[in-house]
Order: sequence, then C-alpha cells, then structure tokens
Amino acid sequence: MKVIDFSKTPSLVSQYMAELRDVNVQKDMLRFRRNLERIGEIMAYEISKTIEYETVDITTPLDVAKCQIIKEKLVLATIFRAGIPFHKGFLDYFDHAQNAFVSAYRKYREKENFDVFIEYIASPRIDGKTVIIADPMLATGSSMELSYKALLTKGTPDKIHVASVVASQAAIEYVKKTFPADKTTVWVGAIDDKINSHSYIVPGLGDAGDLAYGVKE
Repeated sequence: MKVIDFSKTPSLVSQYMAELRDVNVQKDMLRFRRNLERIGEIMAYEISKTIEYETVDITTPLDVAKCQIIKEKLVLATIFRAGIPFHKGFLDYFDHAQNAFVSAYRKYREKENFDVFIEYIASPRIDGKTVIIADPMLATGSSMELSYKALLTKGTPDKIHVASVVASQAAIEYVKKTFPADKTTVWVGAIDDKINSHSYIVPGLGDAGDLAYGVKE
C-alpha cells in the first residue's frame, strides 16, 4: 500500500495546513472550510495523474484534436459532516464523478470509550470503479474502515484512494491492515505521531466538523 504524505515535500498544502491548525485562523469558519476544499482540490489533481485516460477525437471550430479524457469511472465518497467541504474540493475537479455519502459517528459508552456507528449511506454501485473516500480526520481508522465496509454493500471497487487532511500514525497502520493493499493508496496532508485518551489526533487541529460548521450540541 502506498502512502503519500504531502508534508514531506513543502507546497501550498503546507500553507493551508498551517492555517487549518492555527487556533487564531480557525475562528474564521469560511476560511477553515475553504482550506479543506483547497487541499481536496490539490489531492484531486495529484490523484488525476495516477488514473487511466483514453484518447478521443474532439471537434474544434477548425479541425479535429486528439484529446485525453478520464477512462476510469470515479465515485467520490465522504463521511458526514466534516468531510463535506473536503469532498467539495474533489468534486470541483472530478466534476463528472458519481458521489456517495456515509454518516458515521462516535457513540460514547464511557468518557474515553466509544463505538463507531454507520447511520446512513447513499451510494451508486461501485463495482469495477475507482472510489475516493475523503475524510479530513483519520484518528483511529475505525470510521474509515466501517464506511468502506458500508460502501462494499454497493459492490467491489477496482481501486481505492483514502484521502485525509490529518492522520495519526496509528490510523495509517490500521488502514494498512484493514484495506486491500494491492489496490489502495492513502493521501494525507500530514501524519501526526500521537492520539490522546479521547482518540483525538495530537497536535492535530481539533474537531474539524465544529470548526467548519459550528459547535454541535
């Protein structure tokens, strides 16, 4: 399984990551959402270099041009609610892709113990397609795994791209164990070393859903 960590090579992603993590910049929800979108756009562009294309004849006002268009059938999947602006970045670039949505949430049994539940899924068939699962925070990997299993009720994809803004090292290892290594690529803005007792990424950036849309009750 290939893991692409954008923090290894400084780029615009580094600037957006710095703003996403900054407690002062985080006060601007619009900017926070836009930075999630921007990282999604950049990852979409980088993923676009790895997929298959086909040559077609395109008629111009003057002649016929040989052009390359995407051959693979793409499905963009995201996990509510923090994933919505991140997903939009991918959709802005892969605007012909189909879309899938999964609702996964933590239900706490005790202060530091929780189970992850899937409450909702809306997805096309994914048989033989390339699925990009976008979720900004990859803390333990449990939500990503269960969301992937929910998507498998709609078929078996040919390729899988797991995309996150921030991941813990533990979650990366978990994804390596639970996703098919021969057809999965992980794309992440940064990998942090730790998760705390509440399974939050440290240093991380906080609750992406709350920062994007306001604190939930």
